[in-house]
Amino acid sequence: MELVEILKEVADETRLRILNLLKGEELCVCEIEKLLNLTQSNASRHLTRLSRSKMITGTKKQQYVYYRLNEEILNKYPFLKELLFHETEKVKKLKEEYENLLKFKAQGKGCDNLD
Repeated sequence: MELVEILKEVADETRLRILNLLKGEELCVCEIEKLLNLTQSNASRHLTRLSRSKMITGTKKQQYVYYRLNEEILNKYPFLKELLFHETEKVKKLKEEYENLLKFKAQGKGCDNLD
């Protein structure tokens, strides 16, 4: 059942942290790793699960894979929009991580210049 799988995915802290970043824009794996201080294998494992549940979609651009929220799933389950765009603002850690993403992007950072 799709809904049960989605609920399992958002119940995991790391996957919720990833979804929180993706609410703003498309990000590549290396950006997610850097911003959340995840290892490549850990990030990939969680991104694979989110992709399998159809919560995110990925697009390969050159050597990078970029992920974004799946709008179709967000429209099908409006509570996800509420969770990601409003409730995450109430959680200090998630709010700080999202603010770090905004600073990261404002500095022109990306896959080619992570440091």
